[in-house]
Parts: sequence; structure tokens; C-alpha cells
Amino acid sequence: MKLESVEARDLPDAWFQSVYRLLETGREYTIDRGSFEGQKRLEFDYVTVHIKYPGVRPLIPDIPPALGIPNPVAQGYLEDYLPYLMTSARKPGEDYTYGQYLEKQIDEVVRMYKEEGYGTNQAYMTVGDPQSIFLHDPPCLRGIDTRVRDGKLHFLVYFRSWDLWNGFPANLGAIQLLKEYMASCIGVEDGEIIAASKGLHLYDYVWELAKLRTMCSNPSAFVKCE
Repeated sequence: MKLESVEARDLPDAWFQSVYRLLETGREYTIDRGSFEGQKRLEFDYVTVHIKYPGVRPLIPDIPPALGIPNPVAQGYLEDYLPYLMTSARKPGEDYTYGQYLEKQIDEVVRMYKEEGYGTNQAYMTVGDPQSIFLHDPPCLRGIDTRVRDGKLHFLVYFRSWDLWNGFPANLGAIQLLKEYMASCIGVEDGEIIAASKGLHLYDYVWELAKLRTMCSNPSAFVKCE
């Protein structure tokens, strides 16, 4: 197992650095079970991404117009997605939403900090339950840990599996909006995000887009981008 660490200024920087690093160091394999079975992923064994100023706008990736490729996160998507992160609202055909697990826990974490103080390690919000493993597609986000330190609310997030091209920027953008909301309710400032995953990956159908965006000159293999 190879552990990777990314230090980023903001969310667009975290996305770009993670894509570039994955093209350099990722492990390629064929998917036996899960989304896009039979296709290939390029994946970190384990990665930690430390984002110092996740609230800096814009929250979505920076794609230079000259490249002619679509932004992985459409304008307005984060605001539309946020209710599915914060409430139990569910669309027809959905097995779950993150919000069905988080909704009550969000209120409890806010109450805990406001009424009982900041010196606790219990303000952890869990996604999923023991039955989740039997779902065809279990939740990717599994937990949001929180900490109030130096007058700021920080999030520590874990994803069991994570699509770097689309999911990473969309998920973290919405999670940042959630953090800002909770910080305002608690009465503290917005803080950092530390995100970790043993399954942060790029599907093979976006490899060429990823190389184009990062200007990776390696034409055929993921050994090193120069």
C-alpha cells in the first residue's frame, strides 16, 4: 500500500493536484464488482487531501475555456445537490441519500457544540448502517468527523470509493456549503477540510480528459507526467 498526501489551498487546487498526482502514481486495475464492472480504474491505494481554505470561491474546478472540455460540475449543481446532503428528501428509484443519515446528526452536532462546548471527540456523523453492504451501490461517503479548533469548524471526511473527476469536486463543494451552514449555526468561523479515501479514482473513459486538463505529456502510460 502506497500512501499519498496532497496539500491544497482551495477546492479547485485540491482537485487539480489530485488528478495530476493520480496520473503520476495511481494503480490501474479492472473493476470486478462495483460501478462500471469490466472497465478500468486508476486509483490511489490511500490518499489524504488537506484543504486549508475550502471556502474560497469558486468551489468548482477551474477549466480553461481554451481546452474545450466541460466542467465536471455544472453551474448551479451544488445548490441543487445540497438538499440531498442535508435532508432526507429522496428521488424515486433512489436506495438512499446521504441526507437521510445526516439530517438529524447535523442538528445534534450543532446542539452539542453550542450547549456542551467544543472539547469533545464525539461530534462524528455516520453515513450508512449494517444493511448498507447489501445494497447494489452502498454509500461512498461513510463519515464526516468534526472539530472546533481555534474558533473554526473543521471537517474530516472519509469516502470508501470516490470518483475523482466528477464526484470529488461535487461532493466537497456541497460538503463545504454544509460546513459553512453548521459553522454559522454554532457561532464559529469556517475552517479546513481533511478528506481521505482508499478508493479515489479516475475511470478509464476520462483518462484522456484528465491528461488534457493537467497537460500531462505521457501519451500512453501513467508512469510520470512531465
